[in-house]
Amino acid sequence: VQLVESGGGLVQAGGSLRLSCAASGSIFRRNDMAWYRQAPGKQRDLVATITPTGRTSYADSVEERFSLSRDSAKSTVYLLMSRLKPEDTGVYYCLEGPYWGQGTQVTVSS
Repeated sequence: VQLVESGGGLVQAGGSLRLSCAASGSIFRRNDMAWYRQAPGKQRDLVATITPTGRTSYADSVEERFSLSRDSAKSTVYLLMSRLKPEDTGVYYCLEGPYWGQGTQVTVSS
């Protein structure tokens, strides 16, 4: 299984970014997918999850600002991040089962 994240970058506070995670080598449509993030010097924390049927859940800190979706035809999940805050800064990782992507950096400037 290979997970490839993309879409990170530098954005001003209040801005938006869309992260993508493309999966290959897995039965994507059957698996939960998740995004985690890790700020410098901190542990990796769960941001959002999505089930095969599209049910989502979010960390309290991103509720109402982030939206997770999946496209089974493309084996890809998308994390739309809006109204970004400096505390959203970190490396964002995609997870499918026991497999992690390499991460994509998101930096939010104040």
